[in-house]
Amino acid sequence: MNTVFSKILVWCLVTLILSMLALTAISYSISVHRRNQEAGSSRLNRLFLEQAVDAYRSGGPERLAVELARMDRYTSPDRHYLLDRAGIDLATGKNRTGLLDKAHTDPPQIPFLIVPRSSVDRSSDGAYRLVVLYNDRYDFRVFVPVHALLLIVVAVLCGTLAANLAAPLRRLARAVDRFGAGDLSIRVNSKRKDEIGDVSRAFDRMAERIGTLLTAERRLLQDISHELRSPLARLSFAAELARTAPDRNAAIARLNKEIARLTDLVGGLIQVTRAEGDPTATNSQFLRLDQLVAEIVSDCRVEAEQRNCKIACDDSAIAATLHGDREVLRRAIENVLRNAVRYTLAGSAIEVTLARCTDTVRIAVRDHGPGVPDDALPKIFQPFFRLDDSRDASTGGVGLGLAIAHRAVTLHHGRLWAENASPGLRVCIELPLVNNVP
Repeated sequence: MNTVFSKILVWCLVTLILSMLALTAISYSISVHRRNQEAGSSRLNRLFLEQAVDAYRSGGPERLAVELARMDRYTSPDRHYLLDRAGIDLATGKNRTGLLDKAHTDPPQIPFLIVPRSSVDRSSDGAYRLVVLYNDRYDFRVFVPVHALLLIVVAVLCGTLAANLAAPLRRLARAVDRFGAGDLSIRVNSKRKDEIGDVSRAFDRMAERIGTLLTAERRLLQDISHELRSPLARLSFAAELARTAPDRNAAIARLNKEIARLTDLVGGLIQVTRAEGDPTATNSQFLRLDQLVAEIVSDCRVEAEQRNCKIACDDSAIAATLHGDREVLRRAIENVLRNAVRYTLAGSAIEVTLARCTDTVRIAVRDHGPGVPDDALPKIFQPFFRLDDSRDASTGGVGLGLAIAHRAVTLHHGRLWAENASPGLRVCIELPLVNNVP
């Protein structure tokens, strides 16, 4: 019974079966009561027949009427009639042949239905007939306990079913109200296996996701306010210096440098927003990933030479076609490569490889820098994360490059992860290929 429908169906069937059993028991009791009553009435009627015949023979119609009245009072509300062969009432002289016809018809045996019955007993010589009209009145108080038990059982079953359905719904409603009021930690934690349990678990997943997003958003806002505070302070100092310093050209150059840093920070924040924006707003197209990687490597070689290192790209290029936003993917791969250039050791080489799997293509970028502690590997893709919080934009950037890359790759249904290469760090990007396109 893992569905609400099946539970309701089973409860209704159980209730119906119990009701049928109770009605069967009541009907059986009534039938037994009737059989016992008829067996007793048969013996009593033969005795009454003898007494009525004796009364008629000894005292005529007057004595017979008195005797029949006594019988009626004794078996009230039954009525007794003594008839001759022709069906004439010997007490009143009325024709009672209709009673004889009715006595030969068996009444329907329907529980709870009171049907007038009659019986005929004949004297030994066949000259007299005693007709008894029964007016059955069963004492239904005998069956009150059975009916009461049936009602109690049905009420308990229905109450249990209602509680089984309503209680988890009320608990889910309270959880939704508390979550809407700001309690992001509330969870239903339902163990049910039916639709109500599915809805409860869906709410828990939604609450977990929303809680994570809101927490990340709050942290991002805190990080943004923290990151903006320092460049704004330096910018304010540079502006004051440009106004009062004797070497105005140097002061203006410093002011421009701080403006450029602030511009880079704001640009990075805009890229983060765009990377996780509406997927339908992206400019998706078919593109050759191997050609895009080659362009990015060519653009980054100048920066690598300035840092006294080089980029070694696998010459055995493979044709890899996928569908996505070219600029978003370019920004993601370029951020990973420039991050490797920034941290690799002077005189070393940055290795870029492109490998094709069954339905994906993988880009691996390895540097020969100090690497990252294993416990910090999942964190390097978070906005503003730095291994050393004391580093500023001149040494370690603002901590947005890999975060932008991660969100851009996720937007394209790919994966981005990092692993220590000992020495150095290897960052891998895996993207889905387009089928049936060379």
